[in-house]
Formats: sequence, C-alpha cells, structure tokens
Amino acid sequence: MRIKMSGTIEQLRLRASGPNPVVSWSDEELLLEYRSEGTPRAFEELVHRYEKELYGYLRHYLGDAEMAEDVFQQTFLQVHLKCDKFEPGRKVRPWLYTVATNLAIDSQRRNRRHRMSSLDRVARGNEEGESGSLAELLGGSEGGPVANAESAEECGALRGAVDQLPELCRQVVMLVYFQGLKYREAAEVLGIPVGTVKSRLHAALQKLSESVSQVSLSN
Repeated sequence: MRIKMSGTIEQLRLRASGPNPVVSWSDEELLLEYRSEGTPRAFEELVHRYEKELYGYLRHYLGDAEMAEDVFQQTFLQVHLKCDKFEPGRKVRPWLYTVATNLAIDSQRRNRRHRMSSLDRVARGNEEGESGSLAELLGGSEGGPVANAESAEECGALRGAVDQLPELCRQVVMLVYFQGLKYREAAEVLGIPVGTVKSRLHAALQKLSESVSQVSLSN
C-alpha cells in the first residue's frame, strides 16, 4: 500500500536522493535527526516504516479508506510541524499512535462515522507476553467459539460485535490486539492508567465472548 503524499511531506520525499544510510537507524534517531538537522532522508524513512502499519490501523479504526488516508496525511504533517516537541528518551511508535488516534477521533466526530471495516486481521503477539491474539483470548483452548467460527455468519457476528463495543473499549482492542501495542504503550496513547487499559480490555473481551457464544449456540 503506497499512499500519495502531498504538500510539505511530498516535497521532503522528492528531495531525498542517493543511497539511504538511515535505514539502520532507530525510529528515535530518525526523528531526532529530522528535528535537529531537517534531514529529508530521516523523515522519508520514518514515513516508509509506518506507511502500511499506521494506514492499516486507521483503516480499521475508521472503517473508511478515504478518511484513513486523510488522517494518515494529517498525522505526518503534525510530525513535521511538531517534531520539536518530541522529547528525547520517549518512544516514537506510541507517540505516532497518540497523534493518529486523536486525529481519528476528531475525524469521526466531524463525519459521524463509527463503522469498523473488518476483524479478519489480528495483531502480532505482544513482545512482553502481555497478550496473545484476539482470537486466542476469545476462543481459549481449541474448540472455543472463535476457533470454530467457520461460517460467514459467525465471522460476521464477531465483526459486528466489535463494531458495537463502546468506543472506549473499542480503542483498546484496536491498539492492543490489532496493532500489538503493549499495555503501557496503549495507556500512553490514550492518556489513561495501565489498570484502566486492562479493565477496558477485560470488559471488551467479555462482551465479545458472550456475543460469539450466543451465535454459536443458535446455530
């Protein structure tokens, strides 16, 4: 998925040429380099790293490709405009998700669009072992409702159940189980305590499990 960049972002990417020595740099090194030196290659590499991941998150979150592309563009425009506010020692990934999520929420409010497009993709495992995939947690051991959700009706019911979650619960499901953020990173993105992330996840998973179980029993 390649997204057309516009305005300032596109100009910066067009200015980059020749070998790219920054590919081995960390996200934090890239952003600090761009902040201090304005190096176009550093910005280009950061956009490239998050282009597919962040757009995918926004596409799922907003349920609309055009809105997702707009918010993606706005996110990196904000990175360009506000990189001087990035604090050394902070991690770039949760910061990007904070910016993107806030912009997505604003976009939803403006457009009154609250539909999520799919639950077919589950997140990478949490590197600290805090969570598995959403399907694993909902289904438990083999034979659980998600593991056996072979029919289109059951899969559709699960997607619909996520759509119907309260917005605060849906946010943590998206960040933790779709994007693989750790609890503390999701807490940073949403500006809430880690304990609140866990409690919202617990409530969301309980609701989803109940919804899927009801569909399974009715079949």
